[in-house]
Amino acid sequence: MGKTTKYILIGLGALIVLLIIGKATGIIGKPQLTQVAVEKAESRDINETVSASGKIKPHIEVKISPEVSGEVVELPIKEGDVVKKGQLLCRIRPDILKSGYDRAVASYNTQKASVGNSSQMLKQSEATFTNQESIYKRSKELFDKKVLTVAEFEKAKADYDGAKAALEAARQNVVGSKFGLEQSQASVKEAQDNLAKTTIYSPVDGVVSKLSIEQGERVLGTQQFAGTEIMTISDLTKMDVNVDVNENDINRIAIGNQSQIEIDAFLGKKFTGEVIEIGSSANVVGTNADQVTNFTVKVRITAQSYIDLLKKNAANHSPFRPGLTATVDINTNHVKALSVPIQSVTTRDEKKPASTGGDTQKDDKKTTATPPSKEYVFVLQAGKVKQVQVTTGIQDDTYIQILSGLKGGEEVVSAPFAAISKTLNDGMVVEKVDKSKLFNTDAKK
Repeated sequence: MGKTTKYILIGLGALIVLLIIGKATGIIGKPQLTQVAVEKAESRDINETVSASGKIKPHIEVKISPEVSGEVVELPIKEGDVVKKGQLLCRIRPDILKSGYDRAVASYNTQKASVGNSSQMLKQSEATFTNQESIYKRSKELFDKKVLTVAEFEKAKADYDGAKAALEAARQNVVGSKFGLEQSQASVKEAQDNLAKTTIYSPVDGVVSKLSIEQGERVLGTQQFAGTEIMTISDLTKMDVNVDVNENDINRIAIGNQSQIEIDAFLGKKFTGEVIEIGSSANVVGTNADQVTNFTVKVRITAQSYIDLLKKNAANHSPFRPGLTATVDINTNHVKALSVPIQSVTTRDEKKPASTGGDTQKDDKKTTATPPSKEYVFVLQAGKVKQVQVTTGIQDDTYIQILSGLKGGEEVVSAPFAAISKTLNDGMVVEKVDKSKLFNTDAKK
């Protein structure tokens, strides 16, 4: 029995020592505090941006289709070639059109001969008319002197009238022949133009960015049909990124907004650009139940931002290929103002007023509308957090502008976000720790 008492006393003594150690170290009797990281509210540069993705396209892109149909007999260029304005691109077999041109020339020459013949006939009619006019004048004098009979005078007059009518007919025949000659000349020009259309030249300086035909293929002309699109010539000296911007953001964008551009094919490289065009017509995507309305915005890539990527003595003036995917951050607003980290701002719903105990139906009607949420931050003061209501302005990826509620210099809780959004309350005691330690602790958990 003595031994048992001795063991009990020893155990109680050890327990007392453990309690004293636990109390001294804070393991026992001290509640575990929420650990938070803070960041000062201070003036910073905030760049508000609108992000969108799209494809790179040349500013000038000419799609070429032949005006006449036929077989491609000459194709001296290939996709990717640099071409100059007026350079031969393609030739279509001209056999049928050449025959048409020859027929038009032959018809023109025939009509030209007809004009010459009618001119000679006119001269003959003029001579005949002059002779008949002289005979008629002499016959009239003799008839007035009673020398000629009535029958002889009437014959002379009839011959004179006939010569006069023949002369006018010859004159009209010359006029008609000349009009026929003009018509034949127009036919020759039309046939000549059609024949010329079998040879296609580059309308601009650029690069053959797309070639859709091979030598020997037959193509369809655009004179009666839609025609075959045979190639695309692109001016790569001016490259744009065409992006789709949502209707909620389009009013924030203006011509001249500076932009940062990232292209998937050039990882780690950033380019600069400028908004040059904002679409006026909407692009509606999706079904009636889930439609998305976007507007096309063109951002010109600044040539200075990619000059180091150009190969020396390269004929191609751009390192980009049409169709490359790019992401654009358009700078829509910039301020230097008081700001805090975005995650520091949280919302709290306003509590509905308690029932007065009177008419329950009236109380229910008064509290039906939900009061709007307000924005708050938690400021660390003497180991406690103070809930402060704020109003916010523009924001970028990291910080948000504070318009009212803070003066600057306050230590604002910036992490963890779960504590800011749910756990923290006004007057709550917390433990301030370094941000890296906080995340390491979270990672272990």
